[in-house]
Amino acid sequence: MSFNIALSGVSAAQKDLDVTANNIANVNTVGFKESRAEFGDVYAASLLAGGKTKVGDGVLTQEVAQQFSQGSLQFTNTALDLAITGNGFFATVPEITSRDFSFTRAGQFKLDADNFVVNSNGDNLLGFPVNNDGTSASVALSTTEPVRIPDSSGSPQATSEVDIRMNLPAGDAAINPANFDPTDPLTYNAATSVTVYDSLGDSHVMTYYFIKDNAAANEWYVATAVDDTLVNQVDSADPGLPLAPGDPNVVHSVGTGSNAVTASKLVFSAGGDFVAMETPDGSASVDNKIQTVQLGAGILSNGSNPAQQIKVDFNLNPTLATPNEPSQFASAFEVTSLEQNGLPVGRLTGIDIGPDGLVRATFSNGTSEPIVRVALVRFSNEQGLTQESSTQWKESILSGEALAGEATTGTFGEINSSALEQANVNLTTELIDMIIAQRNFQANSRALEVNNSLNQTILNIR
Repeated sequence: MSFNIALSGVSAAQKDLDVTANNIANVNTVGFKESRAEFGDVYAASLLAGGKTKVGDGVLTQEVAQQFSQGSLQFTNTALDLAITGNGFFATVPEITSRDFSFTRAGQFKLDADNFVVNSNGDNLLGFPVNNDGTSASVALSTTEPVRIPDSSGSPQATSEVDIRMNLPAGDAAINPANFDPTDPLTYNAATSVTVYDSLGDSHVMTYYFIKDNAAANEWYVATAVDDTLVNQVDSADPGLPLAPGDPNVVHSVGTGSNAVTASKLVFSAGGDFVAMETPDGSASVDNKIQTVQLGAGILSNGSNPAQQIKVDFNLNPTLATPNEPSQFASAFEVTSLEQNGLPVGRLTGIDIGPDGLVRATFSNGTSEPIVRVALVRFSNEQGLTQESSTQWKESILSGEALAGEATTGTFGEINSSALEQANVNLTTELIDMIIAQRNFQANSRALEVNNSLNQTILNIR
């Protein structure tokens, strides 16, 4: 019996050494969780046996238990390096269409040839689909999808409005608007330009010409051109039919011949304050905005939407105590605000992953789009997970069902971008445990040796 007892001790010590050696070997493995060999004594007795004098039958390895304590973070320069602080696992699948889930804490992710986010094994990272505002469309594991970083450019946006604020010089000489010629600076008092965009993201230069009326004090004509082609204007609040110079409904126009174009009129008080804006038909604009007619294929010759119209807002925020509006003071022409809402085509410039796992792409045109939210998964009993290679685990009966959720909600931890979770192995403790396991092995080996000597002595009795 003592042979078997000592042999079980040797086996247990060997198992303890194996576990300790495995922990030490993986001290630099990202996302690795150390194991602990757990032992129990072996004791067998019957009803008729003398329990008070019964000796145990040795030791048995009950379980090699994973220890899911938090590992320290190592910060990197790669946005796709992810670490979880707190509870949760990343979910992965071996193929895009697979539902064979694996779970890991190792966040060494990268892009494959198709721009999917994968780990070192080529397994795809899973995330929740998101709405345009970044909220998750669903947080069920069954609705997760492989995370893919877009390789397409940011979508362009056609300019629909330009906001402009300026000071028109009160001391400038009045000019006959009939003499307006955009190629002759002497026929207008001031001009400014802004870059606008069509539906395909191509840029165009929109120019505004200001002409001080020689027939009325403190009144200025405003004419517009796109890519040096004059463009007629209409009332933005009531566009109606396009008006052209010579139409009986046109009250305000400048230039003659090929330079003739409908115009709006800015009216100022004697103190230089903005009073009103008159549309080409002479009516007061209710929103202080003018609007071009459809630019048409003549200007937008690249195949973009020829029906594009651009509004020009001269009264940016009339609700303020001091409205942000144009003025006519005795100072030089000055543009103090000039903005438009169009966007050119953009290229991907960066990826940002927030603590809640939201992946947002930024583009060179200044836009950003939420793409997906990295999914986290937790279990009722983490130690019941079935261990696989490459620091991955599978769901089992003992672990309970996988419960998916968003980072930073409930009991889920947060996701750290540009960081990796190091192994939770304490090298000093492991070295001490190795020494203890070695001593246990030696002691049990000595017990075998003593038993062998006693048996030999018995065999030598004559």
